[in-house]
Amino acid sequence: MRFADLHKASGLPKPTFARILRTLVAFGLVRQDEAKGTYVLGRRFLELSHRVWDTFDLVAAAFPELDRLSAEIGETVALCRLDGDMVQYLEERSGDGLAVRVDVGRRAPLHCTAAGKVLLAYQDPALGRAIMERLKLDPFTRQTIVTSDALQADLTLTRARGYSVSYEEHLTGVNSVSAPILGRDGTPIGALVALGPASRLDATSVHPAGRELIAAARRITGSAGAVAITSRPRPRASQGRPQANLSCILPWGAQLGEAPVWDDARHLLYWVDILHPAVYRFDPRSGRNEACDTGKLISAVIPAEDGRLLVASQDGIEWLDFATGDMTLFANPEAGLRDNRLNDAKIGPDGAIWIGSMRIDASRPSGALYRVETDATITRKESGITVSNGIAWSPTGNTLYFVDTVPGLIYAYDSEPASGTISNRRVFAQIPEAEGRPDGIAVDAEGGLWCAIWDGWRVNRYEPDGKLDRTIDLPVPRPTSVAFGGADLSTLFITSARTRLPASSLSEAPLSGGLFACKPGVAGAPVKLFQRG
Repeated sequence: MRFADLHKASGLPKPTFARILRTLVAFGLVRQDEAKGTYVLGRRFLELSHRVWDTFDLVAAAFPELDRLSAEIGETVALCRLDGDMVQYLEERSGDGLAVRVDVGRRAPLHCTAAGKVLLAYQDPALGRAIMERLKLDPFTRQTIVTSDALQADLTLTRARGYSVSYEEHLTGVNSVSAPILGRDGTPIGALVALGPASRLDATSVHPAGRELIAAARRITGSAGAVAITSRPRPRASQGRPQANLSCILPWGAQLGEAPVWDDARHLLYWVDILHPAVYRFDPRSGRNEACDTGKLISAVIPAEDGRLLVASQDGIEWLDFATGDMTLFANPEAGLRDNRLNDAKIGPDGAIWIGSMRIDASRPSGALYRVETDATITRKESGITVSNGIAWSPTGNTLYFVDTVPGLIYAYDSEPASGTISNRRVFAQIPEAEGRPDGIAVDAEGGLWCAIWDGWRVNRYEPDGKLDRTIDLPVPRPTSVAFGGADLSTLFITSARTRLPASSLSEAPLSGGLFACKPGVAGAPVKLFQRG
């Protein structure tokens, strides 16, 4: 940053700030780049930070958080570390009344405890694979994971969610949830875990506890963690145009509801919950919402003309039998990239699948955009994306829109519908961080682009020239995606999330994770179904 920017941010009188800055430079904590006229952190600052880590006392730093968490969650909370191929309990605090007791020094298996799974999920990939190869997946209860594929699916879900969950996998009647305490290199130096009776620490309370553990783990080390899914939603604002006919048509409480897509041939809306892995089939006429639990992360649904379904999973693009949950691989654009996962997907005007990817924890811009033809031929179209999200085309197919959520950008490309060629990338719209982040998108018949604004309590509509036309206020902070459907494509369906929302936000927005619908006054542009080659 330049002097003027630093001075403005400091809020100090200019002479005072100048003296402080000169002192920091003299001690090597700040360095001036004279060629650029900017100031950067100096070598001495980095040396001091290394000294702090070299002498970091994890147990002492965790004491205040253990006391606070045990009181707030009301369950036993423990500090753990990796000990060879086991997890060891270093400290514990028990909640009031009937609590799960943990002996300090006790060791437990990795594959069936929340603390063990989170420590395994965040290991360096090479070390993680080596540990996985040595593990004996012994069954302890009927819920214990006993296959490598199922364990890997759970670890991928843990990375995406930020915490792990064990539902009676180690001890019958005991559930647990755990978050990693990350060191300076991003690998875990420990883990916080909450344990409680399954009757109390159930599916409704386990996720709020996970959010509290994430926040506490970050306070222990000062680590910010991944940036894509924040823990502090923006305050609600009332700036948009009220939508009188907006309603929550399905108060489902999804952790991360996403990827709505309308199957016009069957008059059904498909959508997913990424973090509670399932594909849903919703009938607006009856209100029936059928579920297919997949057992592994699913981020998008692609209906086919013959009634079958393709899904974007952690293992690639797969055919899904909705009745049985069985999956068969169709194509894998990122085979071998274990730290990445696929995200949003759509069928383009060319009939091909367009699908984006992202790093599981959204910590690096390692995502890409791919085009997958009906014969499973894969072409990479874009790279360097942090969180690839919404994909849509103008009604003519001449413009492709693509969202990168973390920088808050909606890109536009020139598109050739017949060949799938794209060019001339430019910024179509940018959402300031203070207003939220762009997520899923859809285009209407007039060429307007609708975008769900994560942490923004709203959906925006942009004119074809990128000008903000109007907004629809929502009763939830985290809308995730939009799709047109229903009769004449006149209904706008909106998915939402409740993941990592604190209790205060959930009390203000109890419908978070629900499915919403409204009549925006304009019909949607038709969306193609996949036609098998």
